[in-house]
Amino acid sequence: MNTANFISFPSPAKLNLFLHVVGQRPNGYHELETVFQFLDYGDTIELSVNNSNTIELLTPIKGVNNSDNLICKAAKLLQNQTKCDLGVQIKINKILPMGGGLGGGSSNAATILLALNKLWNINLPINQLAELGLSLGADVPIFVKGYAAFAQGIGEVLTPISPTEYWYLVSKPSCSISTQDVFGSPDLVRNTPKLLLSENINNKDIDLQIETCHNDCETIVIKNYPKVANLLAWLIEYAPSRMTGTGACIFSRFNSEHEAKKVQSTLPEGIESFIAKGINQSPLIDAIKNLAN
Repeated sequence: MNTANFISFPSPAKLNLFLHVVGQRPNGYHELETVFQFLDYGDTIELSVNNSNTIELLTPIKGVNNSDNLICKAAKLLQNQTKCDLGVQIKINKILPMGGGLGGGSSNAATILLALNKLWNINLPINQLAELGLSLGADVPIFVKGYAAFAQGIGEVLTPISPTEYWYLVSKPSCSISTQDVFGSPDLVRNTPKLLLSENINNKDIDLQIETCHNDCETIVIKNYPKVANLLAWLIEYAPSRMTGTGACIFSRFNSEHEAKKVQSTLPEGIESFIAKGINQSPLIDAIKNLAN
C-alpha cells in the first residue's frame, strides 16, 4: 500500500490534575469538577481520504471490535451527521495504555472528528464538533477544544485556564480499571463541595486549588486494586503523586525532566512508565492549522 497519501495527526494523553464528584443526575451521570491538562505524549493516527464512502481501520486494536472502537464510531458519526459520501483508511500507532485514565479513546475520537472535518471539507465549527464528541464520551469535548480547562457538568462545561506546565512521571501497574465499575461503586463519594470558581480564574489560584484538591475515585481504586495502592504509596515518597481519572495511571510531579528520570530509573519491577511534559495546548491544534495552510 502506498503510504504517501497518509497524513499523520497527534492524539495526546490528558491528566485530571484533580477530580471531584460533586453530584449525580437522575439519569445516572455524575456531576464533576476537574482540571484537564494535556501531555506532550500520545498515540499517532494516520488518515488517507478516498471516495469509497467506507471507513476502514487498517490497524485493529486487540480485543476491541472495530464497530466498538471510538475511532470508527467518530468517523461514522461525522459521516452520518453531515451526509458526507467520502471514505477514509485509518492507521493508529497505539502507545497509550487502555484502562489507564489518560483518555486515549476519547483523544482518538477527537483527533478523527477534527482531522476528518478538514480532510472531508465539512468545516463544522468547533463547538458543534465538541457537541458531537460528547455523544461519544464525556472526555471527548476537552480534546476537541484543545486547551487546558477547568471542567464542570459531566466534563463538558469548559473554562480555559493555564496551570503550571510541570514534568510528569506517569506510571501504571499491571492492571486495567473499568470506569463504569468505579462510578458504579456504592462507596464513591458523590457530594464533594463545589469549588465555584469564577470565569476570572487566576492561574496562581488554580495551582493552589489543584494542590488542595484530590481525586474522589482514588479511594475506591486503592481499596479494590492493591497494585495501584502499593505503587501510589511508593511514589508519594519521592514526589507529589495522584491518580488520573479512574486510574490505573498515577502521575508524579517534578520541576525538571532530570528529576523525573531519576525516580523512573528506580521504579519497582513490572511497572510501565513514561515521562512527559504537561502542556496547556493540544499539539492537535497546530496539526489542524497546518493542514488549513
